[in-house]
Amino acid sequence: MDWGTELWDQFEVLERHTQWGLDLLDRYVKFVKERTEVEQAYAKQLRSLVKKYLPKRPTKDDPESKFSQQQSFVQILQEVNDFAGQRELVAENLSVRVCLELAKYSQEMKQERKMHFQEGRRAQQQLESGFKQLENSKRKFERDCREAEKAAQTAERLDQDINATKADVEKAKQQAHLRSHMAEESKNEYAAQLQRFNRDQAHFYFSQMPQIFDKLQDMDERRATHLGAGYGLLSEAELQVVPIIAKCLEGMKVAADAVDAKNDSQVLIELHKSGFARPGDVEFEDFSQPMNRAPSDSSLGTPSDGRPELRGPGRSRAKRWPFGKKNKPRPPPLSPLGGPLPSTLPNGPPSPRSGLDPLAILSEISKSVKPRLASFRSLRGSRGTVVTEDFSHLPPEQQRKRLQQQLEERNRELQKEVDQREALKKMKDVYEKTPQMGDPASLEPRITETLNNIERLKLEVQKYETWLAEAESRVLSNRGDTLGRHARPPDPPASAPPDSSSSNSNSGSQRNKESSEEPPSEEGQDAPIYTEFDEDFEEEPASPIGHCVAIYHFEGSSEGTISMAEGEDLSLMEEDKGDGWTRVRRKQGDEGYVPTSYLRVTLN
Repeated sequence: MDWGTELWDQFEVLERHTQWGLDLLDRYVKFVKERTEVEQAYAKQLRSLVKKYLPKRPTKDDPESKFSQQQSFVQILQEVNDFAGQRELVAENLSVRVCLELAKYSQEMKQERKMHFQEGRRAQQQLESGFKQLENSKRKFERDCREAEKAAQTAERLDQDINATKADVEKAKQQAHLRSHMAEESKNEYAAQLQRFNRDQAHFYFSQMPQIFDKLQDMDERRATHLGAGYGLLSEAELQVVPIIAKCLEGMKVAADAVDAKNDSQVLIELHKSGFARPGDVEFEDFSQPMNRAPSDSSLGTPSDGRPELRGPGRSRAKRWPFGKKNKPRPPPLSPLGGPLPSTLPNGPPSPRSGLDPLAILSEISKSVKPRLASFRSLRGSRGTVVTEDFSHLPPEQQRKRLQQQLEERNRELQKEVDQREALKKMKDVYEKTPQMGDPASLEPRITETLNNIERLKLEVQKYETWLAEAESRVLSNRGDTLGRHARPPDPPASAPPDSSSSNSNSGSQRNKESSEEPPSEEGQDAPIYTEFDEDFEEEPASPIGHCVAIYHFEGSSEGTISMAEGEDLSLMEEDKGDGWTRVRRKQGDEGYVPTSYLRVTLN
């Protein structure tokens, strides 16, 4: 069954149907184009999302990259990025294989359809023109027949009229004969035109138009076939990327299964294990001794031998402190004004070591010094930690690991230089045996440079091996002290913090010498107590001697102490002198004492 036979009279229907088919093709091309834009936008958003959540730092410099959780997350992001690439591939295939090809084919179909319908319309116009000629000849034949019949009736009436002349009768007969002849010619012409029209009409309906309709049918079927193939390309483009997308999803599943909580815990230990020994127990300090005073003493805490035996905040014995140096000499006692206490004040009484009452000394000091308004100065924070070549600024365990890494790196470089030296020697031997290949002397500078590099690397390897041995010995010595210790924050020192806040080197050495000559008491070395002034004095802030970080939270509730939060950076103003207190300065400018065991100290 074909259109030329079954739809011979449905020219307008076929015209509408073929136009609808081309419109459907164009609609599908537009749909695929918009689908391509959606895929491209989806892939772009996925890539932007991956870029947003990928780590900014290189893997080598990012300690978080060592955790399986982070590695799995990065792998998932990479799989999502690959998934976005597959969506871009789908968009590209649809754009090239569907949009471009079908759009081009649609233009060809439109041109072909236009040609066929133009041919059909020309055939219709020719048939209509033949039909008009047939109508004209028919009307002419009809008119000539009526006129011939009228002329014959006129001639017959004149012939029967007795009053008509013979000439009139003859003229009427000639006219009737002429009209009859014209009617005969019109009849012949009408018959010929009718025959021609019937032939043309048969050709039009049985040959010409069926051929045109068959061509339109073939065109429409080809268009439908291509459209169906375009429908298949839509699914084919998806099926092509299904294996890769399946691998992406499988990679995500593998990344999810790769999360190892136990291993991450071990990695955290390896990254941040310091190797320090845990602080020991705080010793008991008996403060009941200074309270046993004789009622007959006139001065505060003055024993019978005349020496002041005032016991304020007692000095505790030196404690083991893993973050700082031990057994540092105690700076000289400080006056309430922030400077060293001289042995003899100008125009004033001697120092407490001379046997006078400390209250009298403080009275003289208050008279000789003019009080000033407090000066609130904001500091810009402490200086950063100084990085040393042997990594001594790091905790022992981390120092050992960094030294081990540096040693392995130096060994690799050394092996590389040794291999290069051997290669140069072999090349030199070849040049000596075969001079035409090259000059052996040209290799001497490179050989010399390689030998120098080898010597330098050997020295560095030896240096790092020495440092590594020292670090390992420190780690091993600290491991023996880690058992049976408390995991909670240590208790603050039982002794009160010192009253003074600065020192002077000259007077400090003298006071240290004097204090070292005195035997220590049961609870520690005696130290004079001075009342604190209510007035603040303007003074230049001392330079920090180091940097420290609070490892525990501390509430500075007692006098002379300051509060600090866990993880807070502080400036080290004075080291622990054996009493368990360290003087620090906060970034806000506050200065005071905090427990030494609550700090991680780094000296400048």
